[in-house]
Amino acid sequence: MRQLGLIAGAAATALVAAGAITYAVAGDDGGGRTPSAESADAGFARDMAVHHQQAVEMSYVVRDRTEDEEVRRLAYDIAQTQANQRGMMIGWLDLWGLPKVSSKPPMTWMDMGDMASGEDGALMPGMATNTELKKLGELSGKQAEILYLQLMTDHHQGGVHMAQGCVDKCTVGVEKRLAQGMVDAQRSEIGLMADMLKARGAAPRS
Repeated sequence: MRQLGLIAGAAATALVAAGAITYAVAGDDGGGRTPSAESADAGFARDMAVHHQQAVEMSYVVRDRTEDEEVRRLAYDIAQTQANQRGMMIGWLDLWGLPKVSSKPPMTWMDMGDMASGEDGALMPGMATNTELKKLGELSGKQAEILYLQLMTDHHQGGVHMAQGCVDKCTVGVEKRLAQGMVDAQRSEIGLMADMLKARGAAPRS
């Protein structure tokens, strides 16, 4: 429980810091240059906004399917953190005057446009399929908790991979720092969710 509180506190602190400089991001550490539509900065913002949106949706679904306070608190923290981060990334695209969608496959900016087939709605690695989301909405109690923790672990693993790509390739300083914060926070949550699964007699799927 204490670990969950520490993670939530760290996430809240990161959001306050990032929010305070959201509107200065366009020229941060980039020599005043606006990123191009094909840049890693724009690609990460577009793709992670989509990735985050699914995490928010899954988190609100499980909050309606269980009374377990530990899972409900984790789901709320993930939903709030990722909704706020999603807003920042969309805001940056607006500041840069860049489109929020691309005709190219997701993760093309990482030279990994063929990583996910998009089959059954899983547009990027780690994303749940439409079938899995439907199942989550049909389960309740412990079964819903386990599936949520498994799906979110996969989701975080995909998110960490993508965020590390931005750390390596993005040029806007604030965005790189936000991406590093995502890597650190989501890795911590992956460990927490492994413990929560173990307590429920289950384990991550991979």
